[in-house]
Amino acid sequence: MIPIERLGAITPLEQPEQAAKLAAPAGESLFSTIFQSAIQNVKDTNSDVEQTQYLLATGQLDNPSTALIAMTKYETSVSLLIQLRNRAMDAYSELTRLSF
Repeated sequence: MIPIERLGAITPLEQPEQAAKLAAPAGESLFSTIFQSAIQNVKDTNSDVEQTQYLLATGQLDNPSTALIAMTKYETSVSLLIQLRNRAMDAYSELTRLSF
């Protein structure tokens, strides 16, 4: 399972080490890195859901609420990915409407 981490306060990136952590690998944009991370998160949470459903169906799961928690994480990650896609499409549509 992937633990949920508490988000800290949003602060400006004044320290170079913070900026380096968010920097995209060479040849990739920050948006593509974030988008690929969201896709990987959906894949990971989907495999967690499948695993917990299998364990629940075979009676090997001690705590049935674990399956519900895994499903909620999956739904949230899919919702985030859909929102990222929608925002990207809106931004692209806005750029195509600009006249130079």
